[in-house]
Amino acid sequence: MTQDVEMKELVVAPSNSVSSTVPPTLQHLKEIASLIETGAYAREVRRIVRAVRLTIALRRKLKSSVLHAFLNFAIVPGSEAHTRLSSYLPEEDEHDMEVDTATSATQAPMRHSLPELEIYCYLLVLMFLIDQKRYNEAKACSSASIARVKNLNRRTVDVLASRLYFYYSYSYELTGNLAEIRGNLLSLHRIATLRHDELGQETLLNLLLRNYLHYNLYDQAEKLRSKAPRFEAHSNQQAT
Repeated sequence: MTQDVEMKELVVAPSNSVSSTVPPTLQHLKEIASLIETGAYAREVRRIVRAVRLTIALRRKLKSSVLHAFLNFAIVPGSEAHTRLSSYLPEEDEHDMEVDTATSATQAPMRHSLPELEIYCYLLVLMFLIDQKRYNEAKACSSASIARVKNLNRRTVDVLASRLYFYYSYSYELTGNLAEIRGNLLSLHRIATLRHDELGQETLLNLLLRNYLHYNLYDQAEKLRSKAPRFEAHSNQQAT
């Protein structure tokens, strides 16, 4: 019920016949991008949390054509991030190209390519790939996203990063390669600790425990758990 109300708050009534051609999902994503932009500039983490929650409500409506259009809106076309993210998406079919062409005239790119928006785009593409069962592409995308997150130390990125950590682990679990990333998860946990990123620490601790238990490494799991600090409850954010 809450998600429905929040989504309705983001709907902008079309002012003319041209804007009415913009797919509703794309319009919602653009509104969420504005929310992220505001949160990034104001350093308000709660706005980023809300953006993630609203995105979950749109997840099953994501299509390749919409994501291509959104990437053109949120990230500078031709940039390294844009090229990489676009390469993970399947080619658009004839119908998708028609939709993309119809929306191109109304595309007003964001003024700046904020790190928060770039990480958000990684999250969108990664969720889409997993839902489409394109697990190898999802694994590659998740690895690239983690490499990017490591270079960012911003509180407004932490919420988005915690979701990427989850899907990073999940994509490797889906492909049967969970053991490959254990060392990287430990490294990420150390980084989150140094940055005082409690949500990241908690998320990564859960993922490490899951990793150990997946391979029946109970002693290592108990050792890690016994040394883990206590955090304030972040369960609502981690469940999104």
